[in-house]
Amino acid sequence: MPDLTKMPNARKDNAPLIEFPCDYPIKVLGSADAELHQHVLQVMDIHAPGFDRSKIAIRDSSKGKWQSITVIIRATGKPQLEKIFADLKTNPRVKMVL
Repeated sequence: MPDLTKMPNARKDNAPLIEFPCDYPIKVLGSADAELHQHVLQVMDIHAPGFDRSKIAIRDSSKGKWQSITVIIRATGKPQLEKIFADLKTNPRVKMVL
């Protein structure tokens, strides 16, 4: 096993990978319909009130069956992100959250 302390980019402490607060993109993949979009907005309004709706990016699949919705929020911590991911997954139209 390599000695990580001698590697130039090795982490030498237990510092978190993400420093909060920070801008954090959340991508939701699911069935392309208005209900998916509404669900994403409702969850963000609950857990990240005041997020910038002008930064929402929506992409449809080539055949229009699927859609990705990317929202950038101001994340305050890991508990907030865990709640957002859990709430997003409660809708059966959501297939994946990244």
